Amino acid sequence: MLRNKEISVFLTSTILILGIGILSGFMYSPVTAVFIAVIGGSLAICYIVWMFWRYRKMIQLSSYLRKIMAGDTSLDVRDNREGDLSILKNEIYKMTRMLSEQQEGLQKDKEKLTDAISDISHQIKTPLTSMTVMADLLSEPNLDEQKRQEFTHHIRKQLERMEWLVSSLLKLSKMDAGTVLFSKEKVEVSQLVKEAAAPMEIPLELKEIALEIEEIPGVAFIGDKNWTKEACINILKNAVEHTPNGGKITISYEENAIFTEIRIKDNGKGIEKTELPHIFKRFYKGSHAADGSVGIGLAMAYSIVTNQQGDIEVLSKPGEGTVFILKFYKQVV
Repeated sequence: MLRNKEISVFLTSTILILGIGILSGFMYSPVTAVFIAVIGGSLAICYIVWMFWRYRKMIQLSSYLRKIMAGDTSLDVRDNREGDLSILKNEIYKMTRMLSEQQEGLQKDKEKLTDAISDISHQIKTPLTSMTVMADLLSEPNLDEQKRQEFTHHIRKQLERMEWLVSSLLKLSKMDAGTVLFSKEKVEVSQLVKEAAAPMEIPLELKEIALEIEEIPGVAFIGDKNWTKEACINILKNAVEHTPNGGKITISYEENAIFTEIRIKDNGKGIEKTELPHIFKRFYKGSHAADGSVGIGLAMAYSIVTNQQGDIEVLSKPGEGTVFILKFYKQVV
């Protein structure tokens, strides 16, 4: 403590002033000098003891800070007493909690990134294996031309599937990390539904599924049109996949004082009650999933809607079809 320049100056000044006071007291009487020496010495000793205690506390706080910088954010230095040291302790505690939350957030981001990479590698492994086998077969010089064209077609399909898969997983990863900026603009639902239905015309025609849109003019919500359209397309793909040939899909929407609602209904196979809590999980495939289904479309739709502070739910009974309900709230309380 004595190596501290400020403390050395204070002690030197105190001794000098006390000495001057004692000498001045002798000018009146020895008793006065002794009184000044006792009182002044006692005050000086009390202050030195207090300063020593304060210095020890500062050293303790410095030790806490070194531990925090070393990554130990579990320290609790809160102090509910009054005083500048207590205020400093509480501020250090606040900083510790903030650093701890940031560290947890970074750890979660790392885990999400690891999961995303693992998901991509797992899902790509199967088509890559398939393409490797077909590429080996294509290298055969005596391969029939019809087979060659068939294998080439399969490879092209697998490449398209991989491109869609990687693109979808990257979009999901961005949403998980919170790096996707959703715009907030007025979206006309009638136009949104038409644009979402356009890419599904060929699959609907191939399965002879009737698409009915119950149009209501003036219905709108505040959100991101392009991302919401992608969510609707994924739900429509799911509906087409689970609706039998000659079936029917209905899209309806309405607006009230609380939210704007979009309903996508099919009369397909429906979803088992035990499967309903899991359908929005990534890579979950239900018992009626089609061959080649990845189980990522509904997960993406869920992320898109909920990241816009909306809500998505599903009502379904086996054999009676399924209804997906998208809600976009006017004001989040």
